[in-house]
Amino acid sequence: MADKLKPAILIISDTASQDPSSDRAGTALTATFAAEGLGNWEVPVTKIVPDNVLDIQRTICDWTDGEDFFNLIITTGGTGFAVKDNTPEAVTPLIHRHAPGLVHGMLAASLKVTPFAMMSRPVAGVRNKTLILTLPGSPKGAKENLEAVIKLLPHACIQAAGANSRSIHVGGVKKLEADAGVEFTDGGHSHAHHHHHHDHSHGHGHGHIIPKAHTSPSERPQSNDPNAGPTRRYRTSPYPMLSVDEALQVISEQTPDPTVVEVPVTTSLVGSVLAEDVYAGEAVPAYRASIVDGYAVIAPESPSTGPSTKGTFPVASVSHAQATSMPPPLEPGTIARITTGAPLPPNANAVVMVEDTVLISTTPDGTEEATVEILTGDIKPGENIREPGSDVALGSKILRKGDLITAVGGEIGLLASTGTKTVKVFRKPRIGVLSTGDELVEHDDPKKLEGGQIRDSNRPSLISCLTSWGFQTVDLGIARDTPPGTIETSLRNALRGVGTPGNKNNNNEGVDVIITTGGVSMGELDLLKPTIERSLGGTIHFGRVSMKPGKPTTFATVPFKPATSSSGDPSAQQERETKLIFSLPGNPASALVTLNLFVLPSLHKLTGMGQNTLILTLPRPHTGLGLPLVSATLTHDFPLDPKRTEYHRAIVTASRSDGRLYAASTGGQRSSRVGSLAGANALVVLQPGSGKIEKGQLVEALMMGPVVPRE
Repeated sequence: MADKLKPAILIISDTASQDPSSDRAGTALTATFAAEGLGNWEVPVTKIVPDNVLDIQRTICDWTDGEDFFNLIITTGGTGFAVKDNTPEAVTPLIHRHAPGLVHGMLAASLKVTPFAMMSRPVAGVRNKTLILTLPGSPKGAKENLEAVIKLLPHACIQAAGANSRSIHVGGVKKLEADAGVEFTDGGHSHAHHHHHHDHSHGHGHGHIIPKAHTSPSERPQSNDPNAGPTRRYRTSPYPMLSVDEALQVISEQTPDPTVVEVPVTTSLVGSVLAEDVYAGEAVPAYRASIVDGYAVIAPESPSTGPSTKGTFPVASVSHAQATSMPPPLEPGTIARITTGAPLPPNANAVVMVEDTVLISTTPDGTEEATVEILTGDIKPGENIREPGSDVALGSKILRKGDLITAVGGEIGLLASTGTKTVKVFRKPRIGVLSTGDELVEHDDPKKLEGGQIRDSNRPSLISCLTSWGFQTVDLGIARDTPPGTIETSLRNALRGVGTPGNKNNNNEGVDVIITTGGVSMGELDLLKPTIERSLGGTIHFGRVSMKPGKPTTFATVPFKPATSSSGDPSAQQERETKLIFSLPGNPASALVTLNLFVLPSLHKLTGMGQNTLILTLPRPHTGLGLPLVSATLTHDFPLDPKRTEYHRAIVTASRSDGRLYAASTGGQRSSRVGSLAGANALVVLQPGSGKIEKGQLVEALMMGPVVPRE
């Protein structure tokens, strides 16, 4: 199917029509389309109506009778025996052709779950070109019914919409079963479908089939049991392949909102994001100050209103910038020497620059000025003066919620100058970095490598990258694959903040985010996913991403109950916190690329960046999340991968002659190739395609470091 089918969900409920947030069934069904729909469906349109025949009928007719009809309408609710349950009565008269087979299929699936499925009164059929199904109102029942039939629905919808039936059936039922991804077992004679890629009708235009899972998460066993040995491991990854954009979306949704803390204003604020608007508690300057070195004078409003400033005057006092008290008031006919930034004496209203004066006489001991001649009569009141609050007015807003306190120093200077003692900021997450694998040796181990050993380069490189971003990192050391359970212990200790041998800077605070490398691919010792799922009760949100390098990147959340209350009250009921685990591939290039691409946007969200942006998609310059995106011109041809979006390690330079950015590859891009990272300051984003992208083309580049100048 070149075009996706259009589904609509009609939620029939008096309660939900009063309070839409109480609806759970619509959400469950939308999720089922996404998870089980094999990419055949657009995102469903949903509408809520009360248990009322007229409202139900009006909506269905709107959705089926126009040019712009939906391929599938699913209703949820109102199919039981309660007095208000009249969905079947509303839908039945609208149907032109009934579909008892679908009703039978849904009931048969539900009866495997509960005998109470007999209490449901479903209706199914076609009106005009739209297939209509009525599902129960319970989210679980609705989801089970939809899962039972969803793979077969595209076939019915395409035919109902008027496709050529003969061409659809040309391969016989086996072909239809295979295309739908369903398997039929009949008394041991299996019509098994061996994942043949004969569905060339998807029109992706890349000459290949996008991988798609043929099982639903509920049909899959949990990750392979770590204790059961290699015979029990998966032969194919049970995790659906997500696009980078989808993966970033999931990360954004699952990353918790940042927590607010009040902290003193010090240089350790750098990298924090303000959680409140900040108002000036003091004016800057706090008093009338001189902006030049010279003499404070009383200047007349106009020549007629007072004596001119021109002439010789006695120097009555001196006002230094370092004075701790205000100088005495200035008497008419006298002047006061003053330095830049010093407070003006009371009565003085202007300052004459020292350049406009001449020394006439000194005190008898010759150390001080006695009289000075001012050479100009053009001094106006207010000249060379900063008024109180002219830089920052008392009570004015100096920084906004969501502002980042940068290392450049401007924000810290502003807070310091206004006497701000503490500010509320979003707490920066603590990040633990763990390597996994029996083959790893500490990078600084003096012993010579033996057998299949490799030095652990990922931990130092990831920790240095995280530190450069300003995050507090904890070195969690290396977790061995054998004996079983060591990975689980390492993860638990990191969350609890219990000291681990490799943890050099542990101060008994648990980490918020764990980054692991290695152990996520398809080997029998790749135990991270099963450990997270089985031992820690975590949820793996994705286990594969359609990208190069970095395909086995895994993202999980783990519910964590802290031992002590953060409020310090041991009797307080403990909320579960969500901890994040990013399991990055073991190859060094893959690990650093995925750290930049997936971990950074999540850390930015935890830090409170992008508080003003609603949604996190591929890092865009304005969201402040993830790496900044620029456009650069290729200096040579770049090869394309036919299937996966490639993040090509490159050096982006700024040309001084034409002001443009140019991108050049760092060389061979194999994911194990450490050399391709040295010198790389950018990832050039190459969409899948055949052949190559030509020299001189503009591409998007994600900047990992500063731009390099060139001639």
